[in-house]
Amino acid sequence: MNLTVRLPVADGSVENYALTGRPVARPTSPPRFNRIAYAAAHVVSDPWREHDPWGRPAIDWDRTIAFRHHLWSLGFKIAEAMDTSQRGMGLDWAGAQELISRSLSASRTVAGADLACGAGTDHLSPADARSLEDVIAAYETQLEFVEKHGGRAIMMASRALARVAKSADDYRAVYRRILSQARDKVVLHWLGPMFDPQLSGYWGSDTFELALETVLSIIEENRDKVEGIKISLLDNAKEIALRKRLPAGVLCFTGDDFNYADLIEDHGDGYSHALLGIFDAVAPQASPALASLAQGDTATFRAVLQPTVPLSRKIFEAPTQYYKAGVVFLAWLNGHQDHFTMPAGMQSARGILHYAEVFRLADQANVLDRPDLAAERMGHFMAMHING
Repeated sequence: MNLTVRLPVADGSVENYALTGRPVARPTSPPRFNRIAYAAAHVVSDPWREHDPWGRPAIDWDRTIAFRHHLWSLGFKIAEAMDTSQRGMGLDWAGAQELISRSLSASRTVAGADLACGAGTDHLSPADARSLEDVIAAYETQLEFVEKHGGRAIMMASRALARVAKSADDYRAVYRRILSQARDKVVLHWLGPMFDPQLSGYWGSDTFELALETVLSIIEENRDKVEGIKISLLDNAKEIALRKRLPAGVLCFTGDDFNYADLIEDHGDGYSHALLGIFDAVAPQASPALASLAQGDTATFRAVLQPTVPLSRKIFEAPTQYYKAGVVFLAWLNGHQDHFTMPAGMQSARGILHYAEVFRLADQANVLDRPDLAAERMGHFMAMHING
């Protein structure tokens, strides 16, 4: 089948792009991995019911939960209500509560399904936070909700804490209080300012080495309550530095959407598990890659997963916090939803040249599961922007 789409080029011209990718075969049953692999999943808007997309977006719950079933069928755990679902950038705490409760309920209908849920402070505006006690109370509210519904928590980085904390000791005090109350082990969340500028100086310092000492001291003090830590700094050397110093039994989860393939593979200096937003978009490719790695077939792991890295780097390019647009764009192209509308109108955060390049790279990485549908949808999308 010869599929061609007219795409814009950076020099202002238009090219006829011929698709070359081939869809990856789906497994007949969820495969087994030798890495813990969380996919941070997005939510699907319901544009037919949306009256206030910036203030209180409407969610298509059927499509949103169906996408979680898609990820479970490929062997992934789900990191629920994280920044991939536009937490704090379109999805408010009320929406996150419904998402968490619905996803936990759905997981009980699927054998082997697993998920962990983001517990943060986003219902507390950073401007309204006056003290560490305000931050602690906000964390307690969300942790209690997750645990009341039978979930395990990912302790999300807090904009409010970044605003009110005066020192590394303030971070230690807050994390000590919350972790002491957790029923189960918790995954910590180190999200760099490239993902959220309001988190600049997290752990009490803009210097990585000082922040590292603080987070390691928090983990050591509370190691019986910490399953692991997700680090998203888009710098593999920094992740490896953290990974090498974690206490025995505490896991490192890569959130590095630039270098995940190398960090997941063991090159002789250890490896990271995964908690990645890009796995939302490339799950059909990451699944067989991880299954091959579990069987000792690193050549296939690299051959399947490495081509997705240029795509991920494009999706997560600066301003990185707008990566959600590329993730949902691919979900639409692959038929998981019938529109490209996002909470808070996030689809407008990227330009037409960005989407054109995402399309090219997705094709080259075999990420377009239904090339005919993707080409048709891309053609209609481009027709709104290309004259003649």
